[in-house]
Amino acid sequence: MNDDQLNQIVKNVLKKQTQNFFSLEKMEKVIQTAVNRANDFDIGVTIVIMRDNQVVQMSYHMPNANLVSSTLARKKAWSALAMMDATINLSKEVQPGADLYQIETMMGGKLTSFGGGIPLKVDGHIIGAIGVSGGTVKQDQAICETAVDTFVKESE
Repeated sequence: MNDDQLNQIVKNVLKKQTQNFFSLEKMEKVIQTAVNRANDFDIGVTIVIMRDNQVVQMSYHMPNANLVSSTLARKKAWSALAMMDATINLSKEVQPGADLYQIETMMGGKLTSFGGGIPLKVDGHIIGAIGVSGGTVKQDQAICETAVDTFVKESE
């Protein structure tokens, strides 16, 4: 490896460290993409973007979303962050007889285990999560996947 290649690697690492992954501009694009996908389903949802420090960076409650979605979207984002996995993957683990049975009860209702929460990863590191609620589990999951894909593309 020559000096130019090494310098480029260092520049790329420093750029990633100083990059604002939660810029207003990027989050607005992510939310708009999620809203568009929800409109495809003809449903209203709440979308929450949370940093790894559990601070909500942006939340949007569509006018036609139900009230419970404003609570559940945040819980889904937090759960994906806390468990370091998509909430849809937790469903089978919390069933009677499974390894994580009753974890939701033990967590005082803070944890949710149905689809719609996905961690945000950059270079293999979790930097936050997105939670979506308002539709069916499949709809919430699909909208959340769309939002995460947009976030990742905007972070490259």
